[in-house]
Amino acid sequence: MHIVDGALASPVVIGGAIATAGGIALGLRAMTMERIPAAGVLSAAFFVASLVHVPIGPSSVHLILNGMAGLVLGWAAFPALFVGLLLQAVFFGFGGVTVLGVNTFNIAMPAVIVGLLLGPMIRRGGAHAAFWGGVGGALAIALTTGFVAVCLALSGDQFLPAAKLVFFAHIPIMAVEAVLTAAAVSLAIRVKPELFRAMETQP
Repeated sequence: MHIVDGALASPVVIGGAIATAGGIALGLRAMTMERIPAAGVLSAAFFVASLVHVPIGPSSVHLILNGMAGLVLGWAAFPALFVGLLLQAVFFGFGGVTVLGVNTFNIAMPAVIVGLLLGPMIRRGGAHAAFWGGVGGALAIALTTGFVAVCLALSGDQFLPAAKLVFFAHIPIMAVEAVLTAAAVSLAIRVKPELFRAMETQP
């Protein structure tokens, strides 16, 4: 769901960079030594999952897995996802360097929101943990597409058709991410439930 260089108005690019800088600062405060391995794994998972993408106008369609990142990392999802986006921009030209801040915010902020909203339900464990994980996976994609649409709409009326297309094109991705995140949460809650305790100590 990368927005390409040159597609956004300067105020949107600057605002995204400032917001992402704040998110990364909060994320680094939350990045304890115990959380670094999980951050590395989730950053790599995001990097690989989003390599297969289909361009749609000024954006693209692909898996993100930011819902899982938010449930496990909380605010630490910001630096983890930033690293993945930076590597993709540098090595593959996905998105771009000037829109790195906007792309990071659009993907990481939904992750944090999902972690804040659904983290307590996941930590309770039980049979409903996988259900809430699936809700989180789908919600993170829905929020990200919404953020992308807003950024495009704020950059000019000519992007409104693309903004609508990005949202509707991601409906199948929401379903896939719901299934993947539900399965991942179901497994993790059984073998390593402490992964989801990150949100209890967020700044």
